[in-house]
Order: sequence, then C-alpha cells, then structure tokens
Amino acid sequence: MLKYSSVVLLLLAMILGPRTVGAQELNCSVLVNYRNLTGTDFTFLDELQRHVSEYMNTRQWTEDRFEERERIDCSLQIIFTEALTLTKFKARLILASRRPIYGSAQQTTVLTLSDDSWQFEYSQGTPLIFDPDRYHPLTSVLNFYAYIMLGYDYDTFDDQGGEANFENARRTAERGQAIGAAGWGSLAGGQSRGELISQIMDPRFRVLRTAYFNYHYGCLDHFVNDADAARAVLLTIVQDLSSLRDQVTRAYYLDQFFSAKFKEIASVFKGSPEATRAFDALSQMDPAHISDYSQMIN
Repeated sequence: MLKYSSVVLLLLAMILGPRTVGAQELNCSVLVNYRNLTGTDFTFLDELQRHVSEYMNTRQWTEDRFEERERIDCSLQIIFTEALTLTKFKARLILASRRPIYGSAQQTTVLTLSDDSWQFEYSQGTPLIFDPDRYHPLTSVLNFYAYIMLGYDYDTFDDQGGEANFENARRTAERGQAIGAAGWGSLAGGQSRGELISQIMDPRFRVLRTAYFNYHYGCLDHFVNDADAARAVLLTIVQDLSSLRDQVTRAYYLDQFFSAKFKEIASVFKGSPEATRAFDALSQMDPAHISDYSQMIN
C-alpha cells in the first residue's frame, strides 16, 4: 500500500480546514419523478421532493464541521415505478456523489449507484422524521445512503476515514434485515444494500477502501503537478485491485468503483507508457468497459 508522510497529510488537513461540531455535510439535489404512475392523481408526490431535500440537507449527519465550500455535492433521483395502493409505492433510487480535484476546477464522481428494490408508504403531508433507532421504509433508506455517501467521501481524504459512517450504515441495514424488508438482505442478490455494506466492512475489501484514498489523494489531487507520478500510483492501485478480484466471488463494491471511475481511468492512462499494462489488468477486472479501456492504447 502507498504511504504518505504526516507532513503531507497535515498540509491536506490545513487545506480542508478544521472539522469540529458544526454545519451540515450534504449539498444534495433531489428529483422526484412519478410519471410512470397512472390511474389516479399522484401530484401530492411533488411535495416529497421538497421534504427529501430538506431531510438530506438540513440535518447534521456527523459530529464534524463542514464549511459551505466543503459540503458534499450529491444527487438523488426517486423514480416511482409502481403504485401498489394509493399510498404504497415501488421506486428506483439513483444517486451520485462528487468530490473536488485539488489543483483544478474539476470534480470527480466518487459514487454512482442505482437501487431498484425500494418500497415505502407515503401519504400527503406526512413529515419525514429522523429516528435512527427505528426502521422506517422511507427514511431508513435515506439514512443508509447518506451514511454511505459520507463514508465514501471520508475514505477519499483519509485511509479508512469513513469507518464511523459505514458503521452507521451497517446498523441501519441490520434493522432492515431484522424485519425482512426488501433490498436489505445480503443474500437477496449481488446488488442489495445489505450486500454493499457487508462488502465495505469485510476485511478482504480493505484494499479497495485504501484504493479510494490513494486514487483520489495520491493520483487525482496530484495529477496536475506530476502526471507521471500520479499514473504510477494508479497503476499500483489497478494491480492491487486485480489481486482482490481474484480473491472474491461477489464484488458489488468493486464493481461500484469501476462504474464511477472507468472513463476517468481510461483518460489518465491514455497514450502513456503504463497504458498497456493497465489495459491488460483492467480488461480482465472490468470487461463491461473494455471499449473505453481500448482507447488507452489506440
């Protein structure tokens, strides 16, 4: 694994600023789409967009302080797919979170994810109440993904830095699993909420959590100043993840890394001396995006 001196990490901390008790962490845009629902008037769901936005953005999810410029840019799309009753629904949740690339005006996508297993009840005027000790089909899913996005973001700034947030996500998942709610069982499918947090917390995947830090801090944040060194860091990451792929049979967490990063990885390696070695490993680990990786060596 790559190591960084305490001096360099201290400088990064100074750039990020102090984090003590304070402001909200998320800057989350929310979109609700119920166009697929027919047969009755569901316009009352328009208010859910405002309620979810307030729920995600006005709550303090951690004990850390975030300056306004440090808030995590993210998005949630709630796409209603079926009305089981007038107030009970199936929905698809699409989320993404981003992080700045230091030394540039650009952002990088940290996480992109689609959850097709969401069922909940909502009637007009229902408030969204934060109660982490009780399971609720609507707010518990929002809580889970808030902690997931926070955990991912923290891991990009500090090796294993998202542990406390992932632990909160794990406890939320356990409450859903305890009552057999849809989408939480780690054995229910390769892409369930339970499977994701199970893999994140699995010691075998610690190499991937370290890779998130090395990728963002060691590669992207230093690419402008030293592109060759950044590519060397990324090549080491690819080789480490290749070994991980050989060790595990279910790899939803690893697949999420490549879903968010494949275009960026291809761009970093394109035309470089490391491109061929990177392509050989990436084409085996992530064949779904082989056409993008092929552009590295063409």
